[in-house]
Amino acid sequence: MTDRAAPEDRILTIPNLLSLVRLGLVPVFLALIITSWDKLALLVLIIASLTDLLDGWIARRFNQMSRLGAVLDPAADRLYIVAALIGLAWRDVVPWWFFAVVIARDLMLIVVGVVLANHGYGPLPVHHMGKVATFCLLLALPILLLAQIIPEAGVVVLPIGWALALWGAFLYWWAGIVYVRETIRVIRMIGDDGGADSDTLEGREV
Repeated sequence: MTDRAAPEDRILTIPNLLSLVRLGLVPVFLALIITSWDKLALLVLIIASLTDLLDGWIARRFNQMSRLGAVLDPAADRLYIVAALIGLAWRDVVPWWFFAVVIARDLMLIVVGVVLANHGYGPLPVHHMGKVATFCLLLALPILLLAQIIPEAGVVVLPIGWALALWGAFLYWWAGIVYVRETIRVIRMIGDDGGADSDTLEGREV
């Protein structure tokens, strides 16, 4: 009965286990890219993407959504982006400045998270623009990796990959600015309400 009353507090769910598997594959993915095992790296990324789709479907279909899952899912996406950028930058496939641009945004959001936590508020709901940005980057990086696997296709694949990567980075920062603006709004709201209930604020749109 307690489990049904507070499903968001559940930890041992199939979606959460799938998210943990996906997280566990991140170092494997990074090692494969750095050592130029590109085909296996791409295979790991495909498996990770499939588990991402599966855990989302199971969570919605069987009402197994949880707060832990809401944290693990975007965390896994970001770690795959970071791992891909580190590996590809290490091999000079992507320039280090592009790595820095994307990572700087994530570091900014860590600061935002600390500020929110200090005010008794959890992570903000994921903005749709952030989802689009993450999708573009998660699609762009394997396309750039594919150009390493099939060099002959580079003339077609590389422009597509870089278009998605640059657009994704732009939207990534745009969403980051939205999160900063929303953080300021939430902090002011908490101050005006004399300490609003974080559960009440959590349901509001970013």
